[in-house]
Amino acid sequence: MKTTGPDATESVCPVCLKRIPAERLLVADEVFQVKRCAEHGAFKTLIWRGEPSLAKWRRPKAPVHPELCYGTLDKGCPFDCGLCSDHRQLPCSVLLEVTDRCNLQCAFCFADAGPKGTEDPSLERISWLLERAMAAAGACSLQLSGGEPTLRDDLPEIVEAARRIGFSFIQVNTNGLRLASDRAYAQRLQAAGLSSVFLQFDGVDDEIYRTLRGRALLEQKLLAVRNAGEAGLGVVFVPTLVRGVNTDAVGAIVRQALQLAPVVRGIHFQPVSYFGRFPEEECGADRFTLPELMRCLEEQTGKLLKVEDFSPPGGEHAHCSMHATYLYSANGGLRPLGAVGGDSCCTTDCGSGGIRQTVDTVSRRWKLPPGVQFPNATSTSGSCCCGGSAPETTRVEGPVDLDVFLKEVSTRSFTISAMAFQDAENLDLERLKGCCISVISPDGKLVPFCAYNLTSREGKSLYRKQPGDGL
Repeated sequence: MKTTGPDATESVCPVCLKRIPAERLLVADEVFQVKRCAEHGAFKTLIWRGEPSLAKWRRPKAPVHPELCYGTLDKGCPFDCGLCSDHRQLPCSVLLEVTDRCNLQCAFCFADAGPKGTEDPSLERISWLLERAMAAAGACSLQLSGGEPTLRDDLPEIVEAARRIGFSFIQVNTNGLRLASDRAYAQRLQAAGLSSVFLQFDGVDDEIYRTLRGRALLEQKLLAVRNAGEAGLGVVFVPTLVRGVNTDAVGAIVRQALQLAPVVRGIHFQPVSYFGRFPEEECGADRFTLPELMRCLEEQTGKLLKVEDFSPPGGEHAHCSMHATYLYSANGGLRPLGAVGGDSCCTTDCGSGGIRQTVDTVSRRWKLPPGVQFPNATSTSGSCCCGGSAPETTRVEGPVDLDVFLKEVSTRSFTISAMAFQDAENLDLERLKGCCISVISPDGKLVPFCAYNLTSREGKSLYRKQPGDGL
């Protein structure tokens, strides 16, 4: 077994959350984070497996420090988030939790949400939080989350407030249950200025939903897509990937999404991270890594998608995510855009440029253009619900005609991306300092997503209030 020298970084102890030295250690084709706490001992966690290698995936970025900081340097990263002057990237997206109530009790939930939440923040309070975020982050994208944000009847008013404050791309992070049952609500959201629906979508088999979400949900997910599309809202599928539950379903998810394109604008995979609520036996389980996902996508789609299609991100740290963009024609052809429509920013001096490109790309490709019709495909069998047949999807390569590209890129682009969030087992402070996704905390600070949700093995949190603490 070949073992190479370690790559030094810093992390936290999963038990006490004290900052400790850590190393990235390559063993054969696997990379582990290894660290030792003087009080709680040694820890070893898989962070990367196979090709493309971690070294090949790395993209250095010049640091870009936030101009307005709500955090003051005292104890150092990750204890002074606000953001602080030690942070090395600007926000590309801010997330606001508008409720901690939820109508599901999922086995995995970073917010540990449930039916018994606390009192929701008022519209006045939410407006103040959004103004704070706009002052510090500028016109980045906004994601309204929870809990389940659609439990709020006044969510359209929150969207309108965000528009007035200056957010031009607004997305709701939802399980889709209300969108499935309330078409008028979807229409109200679109009229208020909502740009896109970030839809929890874990597979095309109800057994997956029973395991991860507690009950069969596929029919409601597809109804949510239909109602969103008919209201003029683009949809992005967001599967939480758990090894042994739905990692063998990524190809089926892609095929379902393509049948529902162009209303479904893409897929954003999220390999599960261990913070908030998760089954106790899962902590430290065999992780599903980004290179494994790339290879599974190639294998399970019969090379409709290929590993070579994917690139590191232009905004956040390279080890955090992956993305690819395709042009999906009406006759079923799927063309990787590569350099023609690529979003990667791969030079060392592109920190702020990568963020601007990320924000612009998301707003263009995840928003549904006017006049797009729902495709009438709601099954994975290749047949449409109207009785016809969906065209078989085939890969198309080679030069793209510029006129065709310019005509179709706004309506027929399709993105596949993934983000590997960090938890206390694998937190890498180098990655955290380069984070471009911030949560707006209840006191009006911007906290990197993985720091905000970080919990110890005993459930201790650095930033997130515990259930019942109030917002």
